[in-house]
Amino acid sequence: MGLPFTWYKLIPYFCTLFTNNHSLAFLHVKDAKQIYKIMKFNTKVIHAGIQPDPTTGAIMTPIYQTSTYVQAAPGDHKGYEYARTQNPTRTVLEANLAALENGADAVCFASGLAALDAILKLLKPGDEVIATNDLYGGSYRLMTKIFGNYGIHFHFTSFDNTADLDALSNEKTKMIWIETPTNPMLNIIDIQKVANWAKSKSILVCVDNTFASPYLQTPLDLGADIVLHSATKYLGGHSDVIHGAVIVKDKTIGDQLHFIQNASGAVPGPQDCFLVLRGIKTLHIRVQRACENAMYIAE
Repeated sequence: MGLPFTWYKLIPYFCTLFTNNHSLAFLHVKDAKQIYKIMKFNTKVIHAGIQPDPTTGAIMTPIYQTSTYVQAAPGDHKGYEYARTQNPTRTVLEANLAALENGADAVCFASGLAALDAILKLLKPGDEVIATNDLYGGSYRLMTKIFGNYGIHFHFTSFDNTADLDALSNEKTKMIWIETPTNPMLNIIDIQKVANWAKSKSILVCVDNTFASPYLQTPLDLGADIVLHSATKYLGGHSDVIHGAVIVKDKTIGDQLHFIQNASGAVPGPQDCFLVLRGIKTLHIRVQRACENAMYIAE
């Protein structure tokens, strides 16, 4: 049965309100990703990737606090078999994050460093990484003290110009690691310029977007391949959750990271995912107010 006629007539109005595009009124639900690309950001934080609970119709995503799921027969399940591998609360958050960063997929982790750990596991012994020299201390420690022991080599530079990148790169360079704004010095790196340089050499570009948040910049749109968030900061927003996330442009890399997520097991719990979903709903308001306050102080 279709929508009542009176409601149907209102759909173009709501589509215009949220996206400035009447044509969205005629898109099927399966075209959700197309809708997300046109949605205003303020609408995305509340609605993108989020559907009413299929069991109860609850508008807020439930906390699926379960470790396993009943199967009709071995391998015959409803898309969820074990909570390390999949959890419905986590699935919703990953869809929401992918939409916010205009990515093809998102993968959630127990912390920002767990997310970085998974990204670095895409590399092999002998591979080299060029990274921001003004880097979050935890990221530097993980790179040099952990992965450095497994034959992965890291070079650190300011990214002020691509000549420095030319001097540091070689056939073993597989990844560029950008943090912008940096933590804690808030230095800014031109993502698009670095991405254009890396593209000509088939080098992956990863951006830690924690401090800017997708409200202020979307690195995938500037040419990056992978975006990382410590969702503990702006995405969560309330200092009550530790969480990490990776968003990718290419679904193939997303599949690799989901494999690592499951194989290594550094997954967030459903309560953590719920808290980040809750925090994201006010992301645009909080970041905008922070920007206004910073400008007031600067002036």
